[in-house]
Amino acid sequence: MKPDQKYEEYKILMGRIADLDFSNAVLGWDQQVYMPKNGAEGRGRQMATLSTLSHELFTSEKLENLLRSLSEDQSLDDKKRFNVQRTLKDVTRKKKYSEAFVSEMALTTSKAFGAWSEARVKRDFKIFEPLLSKIVELKRKEAEFLGYEEHPYNALVEDYEPGLRVAKIDAVFDQVKRELFPFTREVTARFKPDTAFLSKAYPKGRQWEFSKRIIEMMGYDFESGRADDAPHPFCTTFAPGDVRITIRSAENEFNMMLFAAIHEAGHALYELGLPQEEHYGLPLGGALSMAFHESQSRFWENSIGRSLSFWKGQYPALQKLFPENLSSVSLHDFYRGVNAVEPSFIRVEADELTYHAHIYIRYLIEKALMAREIEVKDVPAFWNERYQEYLGIRPSHDGEGCLQDVHWSYGSFGYFPTYSFGSFYAAQLHAAMRKDLPDFEGRVERGEFASILKWLREKVHVHGKRHSSDELLTKVTGEGLNVSHFMGYVREKYGALG
Repeated sequence: MKPDQKYEEYKILMGRIADLDFSNAVLGWDQQVYMPKNGAEGRGRQMATLSTLSHELFTSEKLENLLRSLSEDQSLDDKKRFNVQRTLKDVTRKKKYSEAFVSEMALTTSKAFGAWSEARVKRDFKIFEPLLSKIVELKRKEAEFLGYEEHPYNALVEDYEPGLRVAKIDAVFDQVKRELFPFTREVTARFKPDTAFLSKAYPKGRQWEFSKRIIEMMGYDFESGRADDAPHPFCTTFAPGDVRITIRSAENEFNMMLFAAIHEAGHALYELGLPQEEHYGLPLGGALSMAFHESQSRFWENSIGRSLSFWKGQYPALQKLFPENLSSVSLHDFYRGVNAVEPSFIRVEADELTYHAHIYIRYLIEKALMAREIEVKDVPAFWNERYQEYLGIRPSHDGEGCLQDVHWSYGSFGYFPTYSFGSFYAAQLHAAMRKDLPDFEGRVERGEFASILKWLREKVHVHGKRHSSDELLTKVTGEGLNVSHFMGYVREKYGALG
């Protein structure tokens, strides 16, 4: 078989694997959006079957032999060579998973989602505890057969931020504890804006009218996606032209829907900007990492959506939609209100300063579970104690405590640190963008987001997995991760807020 034919065969095999994975994503989306409770067991079997089939194809001798042959072919161009080498690396890693393990994990996590949903509604961790205990034990086994140096958590975080290790996570959070946490306490002590107007009655239909207009201005195309309600907001991809988001809302909590919509649309814009049609199912068609994914959503949500420039442009339209609530609220007071800093229990509704305490607490729990320093039964007490320590508040029940996030029901251990890293990446990209785009604040105020999206497309999205996170940051901003950009951003912003 000629090299071109081998590469085409490789693309066909990877396309089939992508078809299975995206089909599984459809089932997972439906599970969270529309599926009735009694469908959980059947859905678990279906998702386990697709996961197993995908694993079988990805770890097959046919694909591995093809990759090894292609890896020795000097005639491949740089893009093809990268796709082959990166896929071979991933195959080598995935071959450490047995088919039985993949099936058991898929079946367990599918059951766990239903248990988590029920436990969250009933505010009772005991309902979720047995399945979470099984997931944790499976993740400990996973770390062992993947292999690791220094800490078992390193084996798991590799799936979400390749190359990131506990030592670096700890070093970054040490800086956060030294600089951000004291600054947050300082801001909380002096910055107490009125937020009562955000808790008035905001009919959901009008909330969505405004939110939909904003995310369309950002560039989200409803011919390439849709938005639905779910217990936990998320973004999921089914195909290059089908990237969907979910949101949640409350009529007496204005911030909930809008900022969830902006956040998830930021994820979706990244997915829609990847060169997936050219590299369907291949590394160059995939997102670099979960932290870089999060950088896109946090950039749109905070750097844009919570900026003064944004609200200078958009607040008049919001006032027209909700005159009964906002006609007497000035732009200055509204801007201060949506940027209020106050310790709270729910991560997805947290302000951009206290947010990182939420992430740090989850990281501490995951790391301790993987090292067997605590067991699952200890999680509620550990959680509550750390909330008291780092945020000065203690959850009154499990629903606003350790049951608020869906991630553990998926088996997503190693994911949480990427939320903070994504925020730090976003601030660094934001700083570079302000230098590159003349009149950046004016563009935001006028709602001219096309040039901002174009910058992200050309600087970030187009590269797929071609670079590591630090490599891409260096390419775009001139240096690897530097948390000082985030600290500079929040000091400038919250210093001006009073």
